[in-house]
Amino acid sequence: MENIKGYLNEVWQEMLYKVTWPTWEELQHSAMIVIIASLLIALTVFLMDFFFGAQPENPFFKGLLGWLYSMFT
Repeated sequence: MENIKGYLNEVWQEMLYKVTWPTWEELQHSAMIVIIASLLIALTVFLMDFFFGAQPENPFFKGLLGWLYSMFT
């Protein structure tokens, strides 16, 4: 039990005095980068689904390749 108590005490001391926590501005900046990157990735996946036809039975998501294929068949 003493080992667990000592371990938790060391963790507490390290979190208080050795860990460098980001400032509020750094946290906001990092959050904006994550939000923008997530939106760009979501847009990329949507465009790939739209272009290649994620759901051929759905007219909207037939895809540009599906439309080209239907024009030539």
